[in-house]
Amino acid sequence: MTKPEKTVLIEELADKFGETRFFYLTDFTHMTVKETNAFRRKCFQNNIEMRVVKNKIIVRALERVSETGYTGLFSSLKGHTAVLFAEDGKTPAVMLKEHRTTGGDKPLLKAAYIDSDVIVGDDQLDFLTKMKSKADLLGELLGLLQSPATNLASALKAPEQDLVGALNYGGNTLMGLLKAIEEKMLEKNKFGFQ
Repeated sequence: MTKPEKTVLIEELADKFGETRFFYLTDFTHMTVKETNAFRRKCFQNNIEMRVVKNKIIVRALERVSETGYTGLFSSLKGHTAVLFAEDGKTPAVMLKEHRTTGGDKPLLKAAYIDSDVIVGDDQLDFLTKMKSKADLLGELLGLLQSPATNLASALKAPEQDLVGALNYGGNTLMGLLKAIEEKMLEKNKFGFQ
């Protein structure tokens, strides 16, 4: 590869690193051509871009990006490295784990860059597969935020009898919750707390 070609590749990779919030560095040493091709196919099927690049070129590309959090990745850049670019942080980890069920213990996870966090080591693969995506976390948060509104709507629709019953049993209605809060406040004030 000529120097101008290297410069173009470094710029191209720097742009890619700057645009993506999720990428993995993997070690595919000792993988056969057949295993590597099968892994590339899985990457393609999972919408993951796989690039095999020399470590020096990866370092130079990362240095050109204004993000400073990449320095933790440099110690992982030894041996053969494949960079996996993904749209989310979990898909490459799940794919690596699934590939290992059929393809042995390769490729190894060197490091992962997940939304400005650096995770180093193959022993972190299980953690990465269990990690919730941003969409999952937003869904859970939305569910938690909607829960009080749903309870309020249910309480307002409920007949008066049901509200009294809920108060008596400390039910999961707004009135029951307000009553419990009021009792706590009275209990604190009884002992001189403010």
